[in-house]
Amino acid sequence: MIEPYDSALDAIPGAHPYPRGSRYHDAEIGAYCFPDGTEVRYAKRRLLPPLPDEDGSGDDGDTATHIVGAGERPDHLAQHYFGDPGQWWRIADANPVLDPRELTAEPGQEIAIPLPGAFTAPGSGAPGRGAAGGGGRG
Repeated sequence: MIEPYDSALDAIPGAHPYPRGSRYHDAEIGAYCFPDGTEVRYAKRRLLPPLPDEDGSGDDGDTATHIVGAGERPDHLAQHYFGDPGQWWRIADANPVLDPRELTAEPGQEIAIPLPGAFTAPGSGAPGRGAAGGGGRG
């Protein structure tokens, strides 16, 4: 659920470098200063949730299992489970794939879907714990 004040803050330019729905919203922002004094701001590494157990059971309490159907895409699943197709990266984070298209490439395969509140650092509302990650997604 989106809180009305959260949406208002997202509309203010400069209030957040990334919108609330972005995987980088709560990433720490760093600054690098070149010798000529030019400062460049950047998002520091984002932490990812741990991957499912070796048996792929997904019985860790943080995820549910979804059987991929023909024609499904990560954004379809995000719309179904989170009500926002832009949140597909939450599903990608919960599965051991490098390319999000691998999630739904094979109908019948099982993938993990994060449950509400899963992978959230206490008090931050930020997804992420465990290994470092990042990249240009989302």
